[in-house]
Amino acid sequence: MRQSHSFHIPVMGIGFTLDTPLKVAHLGIDSVISLVDDILLEKLRKVYCEKFEIQYDEITDKVKDFRAKRITSYLNLMSDLVDEKFESIKNFSIDKIEDIKTSLDMLPSGATLKKEFSKLVENGVDVNEIKQWITGNFNKGSIDVNIMTKVDKENYYKKEKLPSEYNDAHAALRGFANSKLSSSVILSAGLNPRLYAYISQFDDFFPNRKGEIKKKIILKVSDYRSALIQGKFLAKKGLWVSEYRIESGLNCGGHAFATDGYLIGPVLEEFKEKREELTDAIQELLNKALESAGKTIPDCKLKTLISAQGGVGTNEEHEFLMSEYNLDSVGWGSPFLLVPEVTSVDDNTLQKLAEAKENDLYLSDISPLGVPFNNLKDNTKDIEKERYILKGRPGSSCPKKFVALNKEFSDKGMCTASREYQYLKIKALDAKNLPEKEYQEAFDKITTKSCTCVGLGTSALLINNLDTKVEGKGVSICPGPNMAYYSKIMSLKNMTDHIYGRDNMVTRSDRPNMFIKELNIYMDFIMKKLEDVKETMTKKEEAYMLTFTNNLKSGVSYYKNMFDKVKHVFEDVKHTAISELEKSESLLKQLQSKIKP
Repeated sequence: MRQSHSFHIPVMGIGFTLDTPLKVAHLGIDSVISLVDDILLEKLRKVYCEKFEIQYDEITDKVKDFRAKRITSYLNLMSDLVDEKFESIKNFSIDKIEDIKTSLDMLPSGATLKKEFSKLVENGVDVNEIKQWITGNFNKGSIDVNIMTKVDKENYYKKEKLPSEYNDAHAALRGFANSKLSSSVILSAGLNPRLYAYISQFDDFFPNRKGEIKKKIILKVSDYRSALIQGKFLAKKGLWVSEYRIESGLNCGGHAFATDGYLIGPVLEEFKEKREELTDAIQELLNKALESAGKTIPDCKLKTLISAQGGVGTNEEHEFLMSEYNLDSVGWGSPFLLVPEVTSVDDNTLQKLAEAKENDLYLSDISPLGVPFNNLKDNTKDIEKERYILKGRPGSSCPKKFVALNKEFSDKGMCTASREYQYLKIKALDAKNLPEKEYQEAFDKITTKSCTCVGLGTSALLINNLDTKVEGKGVSICPGPNMAYYSKIMSLKNMTDHIYGRDNMVTRSDRPNMFIKELNIYMDFIMKKLEDVKETMTKKEEAYMLTFTNNLKSGVSYYKNMFDKVKHVFEDVKHTAISELEKSESLLKQLQSKIKP
């Protein structure tokens, strides 16, 4: 739509947003599909082909390049189905007037399209005039994809290692590149030089003379320095970053990539101040690379969008982020897990999410990637994991091996959540003859890892009544801390009304401001780190702790100035926020005295 939505729906887990574009793209809402699990994508492709009576030809793992081909086929199917729904809206008839009103009602309050439509129909309905108006003003939401750059397992054929382009992330990228989509790939989890260089093999990622790019690159980053380094790296390959998607290091769902104490407010401020500097410096590098490669150099200055996500929970926060930091969009993730119209969450997990409080949502060590992972207490995958431990058979059968990246026992790699890996680790642990307490701590550290690459996709199987014999019925889910303040199962209309301030879906009055919540999570994080190393702290650890706490102190100072400066915003929480900031300031001084007495 000409005046489109100011929010997007980020990727959530592996399976929770796989078919979200089919549910929201025709309404002009952007969303993201995970490309981790090609097996699950193939199963869902069959489901939708049968549902819409489309010819389905299975792509088995015997087919050469099956992973990329499965991904291409699934994305093409989503594209076709979304196009069909969107064309149905554009092909307006009198009986569809309520559908048009529903679409318009979800737009931000005051959207000019609402006023224009009211004018169009106030003296009766002219079908041809409305058709023309819709064609000129309605746009589809983008069907974007997400690739975790480090989940790039090497693959083998008949015990022989395949070339790097058959690695998992490379194949996923190729699957997207070969699809008919005109959308974006979101690259998360940091720089993967080999994968980034591989992007330059596909023409769709390069700009034309008008600066148009069919397949755009979005970088998910948590600080300015990372954006600059990755943006320059890609520009030297002739590749433009169309959007920097800034995510809170810890106040988010899924894997939590903690910064060195950089809080989202100061990070957004730096992007705001240096936005022109960033784009100008990178376009200069880009143009040189394009000229050197003999490729088309755009005649215009290329556009860079800046968006943010992580912990936003009220219309006031949404509007503040948009206006204060000149953002193009704000990501709303975890609350959408309570919207069955939009995400694929099974009924049992849905109920657990609705009932979850702060203590039920925690930063865990369960991810085989070795990165802190937001987790829901007593999820059915963790219950299944504990059952195997009690039986004396810890670990997963590892049916999919997407994160079989650990090479401690095998050059081919093993997943640290797998039964095979945990058996070998426990065997080595047994040989050490450690005291009981020390042994149990080491044992728990090994067995805490959970088979998330299966568990994060299981809901999609359960929702679609698909067989779970291989995967099991255990569901992992990874909501952010913000989930604690939502306790209702909601409709898409409920959520859009909440985002745009027409309704309130936050069920509690004690929800902290998003900036304060993130600060508190970071304080808990660094206090735990200090507790873990205080007896044996090395010089390197000491330097890290001091850098971290100094950055937090700068963040606290920034927020004190910000809350003091803003008028008519956050009035109901300002007093509490300033009090929390002063407490954090005092606590940081104490922490630093413990780090370096």
